[in-house]
Amino acid sequence: MAIADELSETGTVRDDARTKLIETRKAVIASWMKTADVLDAQGEITLAGDVRYFANHLPPVLTDKQKPAQQYIRHITMQRSEQLKDAVEDRAKEPDLVR
Repeated sequence: MAIADELSETGTVRDDARTKLIETRKAVIASWMKTADVLDAQGEITLAGDVRYFANHLPPVLTDKQKPAQQYIRHITMQRSEQLKDAVEDRAKEPDLVR
């Protein structure tokens, strides 16, 4: 099923690979946190904080199928936002018929 069709029908894009990616991401974050703990123990407090910040701000996990879906959603959202803006601007230009 095409991404746009799946989004239209279900409101989401499901990908079985996501579960494995989430598990891998959790393991990666756990490793970064252990690294931060080691840095703390070595007195590298600032660097440990930077590592924790980095690990806590990693982007969400998206599969190869979900990435284009996210881009499509952004595109449609921007397009609708522009259409709404144009409609509001057009409405503001209309003469006020109710007084």
